[in-house]
Amino acid sequence: MTDGWDWRRGGETPAPARPPGAGAPPVGPPTMPGADRTPLASPGSGPTPGWPASSGGPTPGWPASPVGPASYGAPAAGGPPNSADASAWWSDALADPWRDPAAPTAVVVPGVVAPGAEPEPVTDPDAPGRPTLRHLLLIPVITALLAGTLGGALGYAFAVRGGAGAAVLGGAPAEVPALAQRKPESLAGVAERVLPSVVTVRVSSLGGTSEGSGFVATADGHVITNDHVVAGGAGKASVVFNDGSTAPATIVGQDAESDIAVIKVSRPGLRPVEFGDSDALAVGDPVLAIGSPLSLANTVTAGIVSALDRTMQAGEPGGPVRYYAAIQTDAAVNHGNSGGPLVDGAGRVVGVNSTIKSLVAEGQEAGNIGLAFAIPINQAKRVTQDIIGTGKARRTVIGARADGPTGVVGGGLRLAEVEPSGPADGAGLKAGDVILKINGRPMTEPTDLTALVRKYAPGSVVTVEYRRGSTRQNTSVTLAADAK
Repeated sequence: MTDGWDWRRGGETPAPARPPGAGAPPVGPPTMPGADRTPLASPGSGPTPGWPASSGGPTPGWPASPVGPASYGAPAAGGPPNSADASAWWSDALADPWRDPAAPTAVVVPGVVAPGAEPEPVTDPDAPGRPTLRHLLLIPVITALLAGTLGGALGYAFAVRGGAGAAVLGGAPAEVPALAQRKPESLAGVAERVLPSVVTVRVSSLGGTSEGSGFVATADGHVITNDHVVAGGAGKASVVFNDGSTAPATIVGQDAESDIAVIKVSRPGLRPVEFGDSDALAVGDPVLAIGSPLSLANTVTAGIVSALDRTMQAGEPGGPVRYYAAIQTDAAVNHGNSGGPLVDGAGRVVGVNSTIKSLVAEGQEAGNIGLAFAIPINQAKRVTQDIIGTGKARRTVIGARADGPTGVVGGGLRLAEVEPSGPADGAGLKAGDVILKINGRPMTEPTDLTALVRKYAPGSVVTVEYRRGSTRQNTSVTLAADAK
C-alpha cells in the first residue's frame, strides 16, 4: 500500500516527501478502501500519485486541515506538544482500530524532565562497594577456620599413615588422684626409695648355685642376708644390684641358729637402708616384702603384720636348729625372698624375710599361702654387729631348759633343768617351776622359751611369771650370753 501505513507492522511508515509549500497531512487515521476512506486515485489521475485528490486545500492530494498548517508528525488537537523527540504516534494510537493486532501493546513514551528537577539518584545494589568492618573481621576468621581444617586433615592423614587408628582411647585428662601421685609415704614411694638398697645374692657351691636376697646395711658395703642362703658357699658370693650391675662379695660371718649372715661388697656410692624398731610393730601394720622370689629380681609385695612373736623352729634335717620369735605377715614371700627386707609403711626395715609355711608334701616345692615369717630387725641388727665386730654372734640364754607343756589348765612350761649360777638360778627359779609368761607373752611350747629369749640381747632384764605349787609369783631375770 502507498498511504503511509504498514498493516503487518501495526504502525506508521515514513510518509512520501511533500513538495515545498504543501499543506499538512490529513488529520485522523486513514480509512480502508471500500469503507469510509477516499478511494485512492489511479496513477496519473491527481497531482500526487498515491494520495487522494483534495478539493479545498492549497496542495493537491492533501486534505485541508481545520487547524492550519502543521509539520509532518504533528499530533491532532489535544495531543502532546510537537518536538523533535516526540514519538510518531499520536495520543490515541493505542485506541486506533486499524492498528495491527499482532503489534506489541506497550507504548514507551520518553519522559520529559522539567528544567531544574534532577532525578533522584539510584544505587545499584549489585555494584561493588567499599568493604565494611564486618567484612574485614570476617576475612581472618574464615582464614583461621580454613587453616585449622586443613591442619586437622593433614594431622589425621599422617596419624593414619603412621599406624594410629581413628578411635580416641580414654577420657579427657583429669586431675591426678591423690593415690596416684606416689607421695614419699605411699607404698610406691616407699618401694622406690628402698629398691636401690636391695640386692640379689648368689652363691656357688658343689651342689649348685644358691640364690636369695639381701640389703645394704652400711655405706662401706656390708650386706645382711640369711645364713641358709650362703651356707656351703666356701666364703665366696656375688651380688646383683637394682640397676642390673654385679659385684663380687665375700662372706664376713654367719650365725646358723639365728639364720643371719653378713657379706661385703666393694662398691662406691652404696645407699644403706634405714632401720626401724621391730618392738614397736603392731598387728595390722602395713609392710612390704622386697627381694628376688623365684629369680624375679626387684619384686615388691605388700601385706600386713599378721602376728608378732610367732616362735619358730626351723632347719634342715641334720643341720642346725634355728629359733626366733618371728614377725608373721601375709605379704607374698617365696623361695628367693630369703634374706630380703621386710619394710614398714615409712620405708624402714623391720625384719629379714626367712621362712614360709606351706601345705605341700615332703620333697615338693613350697609356695606362698599367705604365711611368711621374718626375723625381727632388732635381733638381726644385734647379730650383724656381733659378726662385723667379732666374726661371730653371741647367743642369749636364760640358763634353764623346759621339758614340755604341763597339760594342765592355765598352760605354761615346766622347767626340767636350771643351770647353777645361771640367769634363772640367780632369779630364784628352780627345776619343777612352771613358767607361765615372759614379759607378758604366754608360754605353751618348749620352742617358745628358747625363741623368745633369743629375741632379746644379752643383759636384757625380762619379767618371768611362774607358778610353784599353787602359788603364782613374779621374778626378774637378767639374760646373758652363752659361753661359746
